[in-house]
Amino acid sequence: MEGLPAEIKDHLPTGPVRGRGACINPGNRFETVRLHVLGEHLDGQLREHPCGRQVRTQVFEDDTRSILNRVDSPDLGFNWTVNPYRGCEHGCIYCYARPGHEYLALSSGLDFETRIFAKPEAPRLLREALSRASWQGEPIVFSGVTDCYQPIEAGLAITRACLEVCAEFAQPVSIVTKNKLVLRDRDILEQLAAHNAASVAVSITSLDNALASKMEPRASAPRERLEAIRQLAAAGIPTHVMVAPIIPALNEPEVAAILSAAAGAGARDAGYILLRLPHQIKALFEEWLGRHYPDRAARVLNALRDMHGGELYNADFFHRQRGAGPRAEQIGAAFRLFKRRAGLGRDGERLAGDRRAGGWAALCSAEFLRRRSLNISRAHRGQLGLFG
Repeated sequence: MEGLPAEIKDHLPTGPVRGRGACINPGNRFETVRLHVLGEHLDGQLREHPCGRQVRTQVFEDDTRSILNRVDSPDLGFNWTVNPYRGCEHGCIYCYARPGHEYLALSSGLDFETRIFAKPEAPRLLREALSRASWQGEPIVFSGVTDCYQPIEAGLAITRACLEVCAEFAQPVSIVTKNKLVLRDRDILEQLAAHNAASVAVSITSLDNALASKMEPRASAPRERLEAIRQLAAAGIPTHVMVAPIIPALNEPEVAAILSAAAGAGARDAGYILLRLPHQIKALFEEWLGRHYPDRAARVLNALRDMHGGELYNADFFHRQRGAGPRAEQIGAAFRLFKRRAGLGRDGERLAGDRRAGGWAALCSAEFLRRRSLNISRAHRGQLGLFG
């Protein structure tokens, strides 16, 4: 349906939603028919208090048959991921993983953060994958798509069970998270770190609680993320900070302060990604920006267009995470300067088993191979025991 004013397109019938990033469910790009809610025809008695209503999180079981995912993107620094969940309750408005929910016939908007799919069989599937003779012990990234420490993990503990499997094999892992819940699994990460088989990247997009709570309503507060860095680093676990994403004219002015605070907490290195707006995320982000920061909306969007050839986003490999042109180069140069001033990125270490260009020459972790052999041997003896 064309020609509808933005303010009455796709909004939820009961108005604003409290504690969520998205307030709309934009159309699924795979749908051929899309019906829009006409705001002026809604029953006024259904509308609730202006502060908004709460929408409960629903958790569904995902009966996936595999958990180890091969990453073929040439501009990413990892080859394998494990994602215990689909969808993410953190509700980060900018999350580039949101469009994945459209493959489930759901929306990348509110559906993504309220309809979560958990994979309870992930630990068993991971053990099977690590036991295969073809698996060479390359590092695995947890949260390559959605955060493995989102709130429902506190009760389900699927991520912890997966890490316990990794510890059995001394399997190298890297974790990316916005949640202090990672500290719960510090004991396992310490075991892995003793074999150079663990690192954690904590994503901090702002030190301003007001901005962070709007962008990432159910992620840990900035001070809690800094405390997570402090405790992980104190435990000897290599810890880094990700400013991801950098949003021009919004959190961009905070980059220097974020890097300085993270370095002070014990972070060893830092990285950044420019705001990415694939598919329906454009509509979500524009609606959010107009709702929370109308005075900055034009500056933010125009800056993005400057870095993407006149468009809000360019999905080409290598371009998508950094942009191009003078504005993008300015952001990159400033980040490198602030990173150097903070004393970050000087050790250049890599995890055991990392075969990327510039990494260690070893094909895989010797400790991983030793433990895999031991685990397979134990499993074999257990199977023989079934026959007396």
